[in-house]
Amino acid sequence: MAKENHSLTTEFILIGFTDHQLLKTILFVVFLTIYLITMVGNLGLVALIYMEHRLHRPMYIFLGNLALMDSCCSCAITPKMLENFFSKDRMISLKECMAQFYFLCLAETTDCFLLAAMAYDRYVAICSPLQYHTMMSKRLCIQVTIGAYIASNLHSMIHIGFLLRLNFCRSNQIDHFFCDILPLYRLSCTDPYINELMIYIFSMPIQIFTIATVLISYICILFTVFKMKSKEGRGKAFSTCASHFLSVSIFYICLLMYIRPFEDGDKDIPVAIFYTIVIPLLNPFIYSLRNKEVTHLLKKVMREYNILKQTSSLEN
Repeated sequence: MAKENHSLTTEFILIGFTDHQLLKTILFVVFLTIYLITMVGNLGLVALIYMEHRLHRPMYIFLGNLALMDSCCSCAITPKMLENFFSKDRMISLKECMAQFYFLCLAETTDCFLLAAMAYDRYVAICSPLQYHTMMSKRLCIQVTIGAYIASNLHSMIHIGFLLRLNFCRSNQIDHFFCDILPLYRLSCTDPYINELMIYIFSMPIQIFTIATVLISYICILFTVFKMKSKEGRGKAFSTCASHFLSVSIFYICLLMYIRPFEDGDKDIPVAIFYTIVIPLLNPFIYSLRNKEVTHLLKKVMREYNILKQTSSLEN
């Protein structure tokens, strides 16, 4: 009877970072700057890959979709977080909560598949260069990308469906800056055992499969590179893989948060900042600054833009 008398929560309060006014202002400026740079960097990379036909190759198609998902991740989390720095109630409805987690889960799961596909692409390019266009055709690339989106959408919908079975009556305060799945489990007055089981049934196999794909691809790449007699060839191969391997390493280190016990919430916010805010910021710079082709085309676009701007000013 006591359980039945509990009122069910349909709105939550995102406690966030701090109540100190000066610190909130500083954090707002910092995260707003990061958000703007993230959106410009990722959407700029998407636009560059879309406009330049020379970049319509599997590696860059995967990279463009990775940048698009990083933008989706930032849009799902950061605007609400920025609003809450100066909001009095810091409320978020259950529907907004579900939408926020859906898009986050969609973006992160798609990133897993895309990073694995990019590792396979590098494996084929370095280990079987003569068969590259057969083994990694544009058609296969598009099919893999579409498959990644479909699988990620189903994965997100499964978790949302099981989240909706939970009743929240313990508290309406989420000790976080967005609606992540683990803080929601801790607020549930329904046993989240089945939800936790779904993470092990669906999320863990995705991580194991994609991590295994990345590791096997890079082990094969290393064996091939060490067999190369030319130092220049080895240097070029390492340079080609370095940016992708760096991005993969950062991404999967952050996803280790789902392996630790569900009750341990001490590291939720620091880890979440890294995989929802820092990684989307870093990825376009990691791939652009270390990729000579992207850097060259970016400089070309900037030169053409400056020429058009100067021509327009002279005409006026």
